[in-house]
Amino acid sequence: MYKYEFRESRDYGGVIVQQEHLKIRKRSVKMTAVVVVHGGAWAIPDDLAKASVDGVKAAACEGFSVLKRGGSALDAVESAVKALEDNTVFNAGHGAALNMEGEVELDAIIMDGRTLASGAVSSVKNIANPVSLARAVMEKTDHIMLTGRGANLFAESIGVVTVPTHTLVTQYERKEWEKHKGYVTGVMEDFNSQWAHDTVGAVAVDCAGNVACATSTGGIRNKMVGRVGDSPIIGCGGYADNFSGAVSCTGHGESILKVTLARLILSHIEQGKSVEDASQLSLRYMGERVRGAGGAIVVSQSGRWAATFSTERMAWAAVEQDVLWYGLDPNERIKEQLSQ
Repeated sequence: MYKYEFRESRDYGGVIVQQEHLKIRKRSVKMTAVVVVHGGAWAIPDDLAKASVDGVKAAACEGFSVLKRGGSALDAVESAVKALEDNTVFNAGHGAALNMEGEVELDAIIMDGRTLASGAVSSVKNIANPVSLARAVMEKTDHIMLTGRGANLFAESIGVVTVPTHTLVTQYERKEWEKHKGYVTGVMEDFNSQWAHDTVGAVAVDCAGNVACATSTGGIRNKMVGRVGDSPIIGCGGYADNFSGAVSCTGHGESILKVTLARLILSHIEQGKSVEDASQLSLRYMGERVRGAGGAIVVSQSGRWAATFSTERMAWAAVEQDVLWYGLDPNERIKEQLSQ
């Protein structure tokens, strides 16, 4: 357990930074285990709304079942994101968006808030669950990120099962790509259109008070070959630190990269803001500073959580103490009791 002892302000070239000085104190009381997931912040059409909500609810329950069995936050976020990657409704793993050449390029990150260990992959083509490959990068290499051919070679070297890339492409995605491939726009216009769809992610805190995050995506439809957004970048698409909390971001990747959104949210929390206020302030700043829209899910070490977005919709769900919360539209927060 971390107890704040005192706060001091320091002047770094005119920038005042408040620093918390921590004293570690052991405590036997179990922390409240929580998992929160999102299925992407974008203009989710009505015909995908129910499936999107059902998908995040199932993924949140999957992640929480790991925590309930005594599993770690890291295990929980991997399990939840794998469920989303396996669901063709979402843009990650199966159901991923296609680039300008009609190819799949997948990105993912996972991070352990206890040690700050992180693993990421980008532009991988034939891996059904890139979040698990990202975890392997974290645990089996001295690196944080592997990309493209190198990531696939690593996957092969450790025996990760590959799949034919075409099996990751849904009929719906192929049809939408064919419809819009001649429509020349920038990535911002693509993101803001009804036919763009986005990232998935999860955050969790376990009974030991450790936090973790994971984020996975197929990117944005019609992106340039080799384009990498925020999702696999530490501090942008996700960040986890036991001292402050865990975040997974979603939205316009280039905007999220510019403001390092995940780390920005946690910096507000470190300054004393609530998880919800920190998220709202950061999303508002991104909108005002670089005209970017998006969303974020956040959990603190104490179990406080938030799901916030500035897009039209974001499918999200959270489970704490056998209570399921979920929503899709702004200010929507529905409660459902889970069976014991």
